Amino acid sequence: MSSGPTASATSPKSVSARALGDASTARRALGEAAAENHGRSRWWWLRTLSPLTVTCLAILIAFVLCGVFADLLAPYDPTANDLRARLQAPAFSEGGSTAHLLGTDQLGRDLLSRVIHGARVSLTISFLGMLLGALVGVLSGLVAGFVRGLVDDGLMLLVDVIIALPFLVIALSIISVFGTGLTILVVVAAFSGWASYTRVARGLVLGAREEQYVLASRALGAGPGRLIFRHILPNIVAPLIVLATFQLTSIILLEASLSFLGFGIQPPTASWGLMVSEGREYLNTAWWIGVFPGIALMFITISVSLAGDWLRDVLDPSLRSR
Repeated sequence: MSSGPTASATSPKSVSARALGDASTARRALGEAAAENHGRSRWWWLRTLSPLTVTCLAILIAFVLCGVFADLLAPYDPTANDLRARLQAPAFSEGGSTAHLLGTDQLGRDLLSRVIHGARVSLTISFLGMLLGALVGVLSGLVAGFVRGLVDDGLMLLVDVIIALPFLVIALSIISVFGTGLTILVVVAAFSGWASYTRVARGLVLGAREEQYVLASRALGAGPGRLIFRHILPNIVAPLIVLATFQLTSIILLEASLSFLGFGIQPPTASWGLMVSEGREYLNTAWWIGVFPGIALMFITISVSLAGDWLRDVLDPSLRSR
């Protein structure tokens, strides 16, 4: 008589159930590991923040908030004259008063209010000029790098001419012909960075147009517009964002220089460059008129520059694997 299966033998059903359980456990472990890695990759850029970078970002945010909420933050009307309080020293200096924390200028206007409103003027012109210059320059660079031929040669010749000339002379010539004002200053600011965007965007397009994903899309019948805006532009936008931050610093200084020379924002509107210019005559008797706007210019330009350095590191793909 043949013996039946022993009690210790494992049935096929139990083997299959155990295998399914092991597979489910493995999938769960892989899912948890993927979620953990996704969480780490989402916040990896926090490792690139140094104390100096955090300080610069905080200063930059503070200036932006001052510009946006200038009417609420300024204790006085920046254009209101009070000759009885003219040339009053800052609150921390001898003869100062807490009524005017940074003192008053030669017309008795509150300096803190003018510095706060000056942030609005400078940042408005700078941001609008940067955006307009980036739009025109990037589009020109995309066309020049993708179309090539006579279009490329003509645009690059124009770019070389603009870069070769001192732009301050060009800006003064434009303002002399068309006059001054917010719109003209924004156009001048945009024109100052247009050539740099065009040259950088063209170089990036020349490299991207020969990549395999562009060649494959072209072989599948994609048109020029789809190739440029769907495949090329998204892959070259990171260096252009970094360039925009550095152009912002240049535009802030350009606006201050034009106002200092009397070709920018006109009195009584508050502008940092104009305030520094007005303070030249009072450096020996009322140094605060020109010093505090100059300090504001120094802090904003250094903060934007260091923030641009940090942004360059964040957008560098090689850092994400570290």
